[in-house]
Amino acid sequence: MNISPPVPTAAREVADRLIKAGHRTLFVGGCVRDWLAGQEPKDIDIVTQAQPEEILALFPNSRAVGISFGVVLVQWKETSFEVATFRMDGEYSDSRHPDSVQYSNEWEDARRRDFTINGLMMEPATGEILDYVGGLADQRLGLLRAIGEPAARFREDALRLLRAIRFSVVHDLEIERRTWDALCTYAERVHLVATERLHAELDRMWLSPRRRIALELLDRSGLLGCFVPELLRLKGCTQPPEFHPEGDVWTHTLLALEHLPEKADLELVWATLLHDIAKPCVRTIDASGRIRFNGHDITGMEMAGAILRRLRYPKNFISHVQHLVKSHMQWRSLHRMRPAHLKVKLRDPLFGNALELHRADRLASNGDLSTCRFAAEQHARLSAEATFNRSPFLNGRDLLDLGLSPGPLFRQILDEALTEQMEDRLPNRLAAQIWLRRRVKTLLDNTNLRAYAGKAENRFTGRAGKTDAPM
Repeated sequence: MNISPPVPTAAREVADRLIKAGHRTLFVGGCVRDWLAGQEPKDIDIVTQAQPEEILALFPNSRAVGISFGVVLVQWKETSFEVATFRMDGEYSDSRHPDSVQYSNEWEDARRRDFTINGLMMEPATGEILDYVGGLADQRLGLLRAIGEPAARFREDALRLLRAIRFSVVHDLEIERRTWDALCTYAERVHLVATERLHAELDRMWLSPRRRIALELLDRSGLLGCFVPELLRLKGCTQPPEFHPEGDVWTHTLLALEHLPEKADLELVWATLLHDIAKPCVRTIDASGRIRFNGHDITGMEMAGAILRRLRYPKNFISHVQHLVKSHMQWRSLHRMRPAHLKVKLRDPLFGNALELHRADRLASNGDLSTCRFAAEQHARLSAEATFNRSPFLNGRDLLDLGLSPGPLFRQILDEALTEQMEDRLPNRLAAQIWLRRRVKTLLDNTNLRAYAGKAENRFTGRAGKTDAPM
């Protein structure tokens, strides 16, 4: 079989230089798979008979990134390509990397790879597809099949457990039965995967429009319980049927994921996954028999932070997800907010994602989108007002300068300040600074806040000047 994909010029030139030097060279893996599917590959990998020293001699500006595995990162025309020597792998004692490699031929190189659709190779000059592992048939059938013995592939490299789910979701493939059985058998080995690699694979699943299917496959395989077991508690957590005719919290979460925009960003997806994460923890039934989830937004914010820290997401990312989880219940009362409070809510820097989360939340329950429409209309109307678009007089730096430590109280104080500004009680920055010092002093009078406030208390003991002096 021959194809004529739009191979980038730089990739062709790298392959041509190796071939002209007498080295058998092929394109391999995901790029071939994507070209066959009519898609543009993210990366182009090259395999060759040339050994690392020979590759480096042909491309002097390159560097060996995995010399023990025969891998060189070739820099060519502002583009990088991984060029690897044909090889066979030894044992994988750490379930991630081979203990040893032996330079070999293209057939053995194809056989060492993970899934048949990733074992395809292509001749650079002719576009001929070389299939030593049955990848063409599996691609036509829409199957994801491990090369050789599935159990051996997952024992070798635990990351393949997650890659299997990701490939299935992103490329709309059914996981072949023996491959699926082996995946489920070895699911607990996912704990061997470095956390950063784990969340990188999850990110690519969540960015797919088929993210609901990703969650279901992670659950059915047993993988989900290995890194976010909190989500499993959503199953069987019943809700008031008059508000949630869809069923339990797990079903609601699946539906909410399904109703997100196709190109939802990671903050929105994680906020949707975790917006009701605390419902099983706070669930009560009152005297009338009604199910309640009081405080699940606040507790959920705390749980979301703990989960994402465990998965080593960046602090700013975690803060944004926590804010979306904490605020998701406030949208129900948007119609009843006083004008200034409404303006503050609609000025939220995360307004777009907050609105999309509310929309998905509603579509996954009673389907009432009246608040979504109201929010969008009010945002459009208020955006034309000068006061709505004016920058806040205060920011986090003002609180830091007073000695407050970053935390949830930051947003509370800044939201209060913005409300005062929107109601024209703070005409300028100087007035806002005076208000801030008074507000912080009042908060410090509450001894429960002193540990949070840290050194801020010293600013109001007399050493920092008069309490009401502007900063």
